[in-house]
Amino acid sequence: MRPTAKDLAEAAGVSLATVDRVLNERPNVSPKAVRKVAEAIERIGFVRNPAAVALARNKTYSFRFVLPTSGDQYLAELIARAGEAKEILRADSTDVEIAQIPMNDPHHVAKYLSAIGADTLDGVAVMAPESPQVRDALLRLVERDVKVVQFLSGQERLERADYVGIDNFAAGATAGKIAGRFIGNRPGKIMVVAETMMALDSIQRRLGFDSIINAQFPHLHPLPSLETYADANRADLIIRRTLQHNPDTVAVYVLSSEARVPLSAVWSAQGSRPLTVVAHERTPFSEQALMDERIDAVIAQDPGHAVRSALRIMRARADHRELLASQERIRIEVLLKENL
Repeated sequence: MRPTAKDLAEAAGVSLATVDRVLNERPNVSPKAVRKVAEAIERIGFVRNPAAVALARNKTYSFRFVLPTSGDQYLAELIARAGEAKEILRADSTDVEIAQIPMNDPHHVAKYLSAIGADTLDGVAVMAPESPQVRDALLRLVERDVKVVQFLSGQERLERADYVGIDNFAAGATAGKIAGRFIGNRPGKIMVVAETMMALDSIQRRLGFDSIINAQFPHLHPLPSLETYADANRADLIIRRTLQHNPDTVAVYVLSSEARVPLSAVWSAQGSRPLTVVAHERTPFSEQALMDERIDAVIAQDPGHAVRSALRIMRARADHRELLASQERIRIEVLLKENL
């Protein structure tokens, strides 16, 4: 049978109260007692049961997703998946919160994060663009013993935080390979559209895309990145002008997660010219465009998997358990009309 805390106390020759203090890293325990408990753990193969501990203490875990207010269909998918997890995990003594804040001002984001403490939350998954202010605020959260997940975000990886999301360089490289194959031998230019190039994930996707196009498809020329800032009027203007000034454009790559605004502008200004189109993330818009053959391929990451992974990671960190790395790896999916 699985060894219990009582078995561990007997094997270590200490009281059950001492075992509890050692396992929960409480003060007032001698180094000798800690060593005896650690040796007994190895000897009898004791494995802590976090669920039983939480139940005994009547503990409720509290996790929060901090998401941007600006977004479109992919953001709506993330919120819906987090909402599903919220309902399911109620029975597992876990509260899941969803907060949306403006992400355009890093000082505002940092101020919001600075108000979070271990007395209010066990863990937080933050989807925010790269900035020194946000990075420092996340580090201070870790110092306050709040478990931090950098969630699908373009943040420089923090050593003491976890990341949930795809390898964005590889995702951009995948888009480059697919675009090059679909275009074939036609020479021409590729329009690259982003919501903002201030996000690290956008930069990494662009670098991956360019690395493949420049190395394997020298007859193609990626244009400088266009930034829409999620503004439909701006997107319409800059995309229309770019197509007018570059009549030899043969493809469009939308590297941001929200493709509806830029691609609507592309199709409005496209005219009769054929364009290969590669975009990111599975949404109702991108699914329909794949079915209509107006998008050739979508590079996707499963939002439900991302939400569940972030919650599993925060729970494991709160319980001081090891992670199953293979389970939490978010894979790059390539969607075509034929495999929807």
